[in-house]
Amino acid sequence: MKLLMVTSLKEYSDQVAAIFKSAGISVYSATDTVGFKDGSAHSLMDSWFGMGEARFDSIIIFSFTEDERAQKGLQLVKDFNNQHPGDFPIRVFVLPVEDSSH
Repeated sequence: MKLLMVTSLKEYSDQVAAIFKSAGISVYSATDTVGFKDGSAHSLMDSWFGMGEARFDSIIIFSFTEDERAQKGLQLVKDFNNQHPGDFPIRVFVLPVEDSSH
């Protein structure tokens, strides 16, 4: 089992949902969040708690899924970012789930 986690600007939520659907992932969770971007920070910890100047409405979407679906989702996000270059690409992470109650 893998944890597929995606972060993006809130305006891309429909595209991310479509990516999950194309990857065969029909069960997922989403939460709103605020992203910060400050190019002047010398260290990640300097802006870890949101001391950045720019704020962006963002979303985190995640699913616990099979490895094959997670890898497909990863590739679909990479494809999307290649087709839509910009300053705020969709970020995707595939993390191993070592154990679960399910």
